[in-house]
Amino acid sequence: MCHALLSDSTLWRFLFRLDQDLALEARRRGCRCGGVLHSARYPRKPRGALTDLDPEYGSRLSLCCAREGCRKRTTPPSVRFLGRRVYLGVVVVLASAMRDGITAKRTEHLRDRLGVGLRTLRRWRAWWRGAFAAGGFWKSVRGRFVPPVEVSALPASMVERFSGPDDRSGLIRALAFVSPLTTTSAGSSMDGWDPQKMHLVGGFEGS
Repeated sequence: MCHALLSDSTLWRFLFRLDQDLALEARRRGCRCGGVLHSARYPRKPRGALTDLDPEYGSRLSLCCAREGCRKRTTPPSVRFLGRRVYLGVVVVLASAMRDGITAKRTEHLRDRLGVGLRTLRRWRAWWRGAFAAGGFWKSVRGRFVPPVEVSALPASMVERFSGPDDRSGLIRALAFVSPLTTTSAGSSMDGWDPQKMHLVGGFEGS
């Protein structure tokens, strides 16, 4: 796993800007009832960054309908958080994508640097190759990969398909690709959403 990525403060700031883009798109679409969406963030305590995160990482961007009688919450997809996991999405992807397997040396290193234990690593990899591979999202998008992605090597086999001028760019594209998985409330508001329309096209922007 590339510790340089986890120490790169510009990467974390860029991912937050992408989350802002997703939140703005969700707000533009509005609530299903036709109401206006207002900011209603909720707290998070993310783990895994090897640098001090900006204060914005203490919350997940979320929205709430302003219409009386509705007040329904809409939580946009995220490239920072992978569902309810306490570890940041970048960490979950990179740690799970170790091509040469989970060795004792690597496990000790991850535990010492990030606090990620062997049981957690095994659970993450089992999720990618089990629940993720069998889920509706993957079934709907796997046909975009030619030749097919090797399920037994997920998520590495998927991340490798996202090209970019450097490893950072490919990782960001992969996070954007799976971001619809990070919410259950956006629903049809994300139908037809294409991560390539976000300004990550053209590679990582360092500021």
